[in-house]
Amino acid sequence: MSRTPFPADTPAKRVALFGMLLALTVALSWLERLLPTDAVVPGAKLGLANLVVLCGLYLFPLPWAVGLTALKVALTGLLFGNFYSLAYSAAGGALSFLAMYLCKRWGRSMGFVSVMGGVFHNVGQLAVAWAILGSMGVLAHLPAMLLAGVGAGAAVGAVGALILRRLWRSFD
Repeated sequence: MSRTPFPADTPAKRVALFGMLLALTVALSWLERLLPTDAVVPGAKLGLANLVVLCGLYLFPLPWAVGLTALKVALTGLLFGNFYSLAYSAAGGALSFLAMYLCKRWGRSMGFVSVMGGVFHNVGQLAVAWAILGSMGVLAHLPAMLLAGVGAGAAVGAVGALILRRLWRSFD
């Protein structure tokens, strides 16, 4: 999945698409905060907003995809969180995006790209928890968080691949 999805051939169309995707990341982040996912694995989330980031990685050139990720982290942190949640989100988002970008660049499937994003998002968050708390005890959550990252990443990757496939088909 490396082709240009559709003719966003003017700056206005690109900016409009970018704005819509950014708004969707904020809306999905808000929705995800309403869902009680902490009961299964504390700190784990479905990664609904990461679905948009994943699609953005395939829809936009790298600088735009990085901007989408950075603005998602900043806006959701400012709107729905505090300093600590912003730190967790920034570390998880940055590490996740880097892993996804590298896996995509190496020609891996969207599902694999998404799974690596989920796993490395959780690794980034645990690294921040370790730095803030100063305790290796947080690493006891690593196995559960890795499993949650694989599961959520696989689901997000499957939905993302479906969305992009249908989007591309509609413009053929």
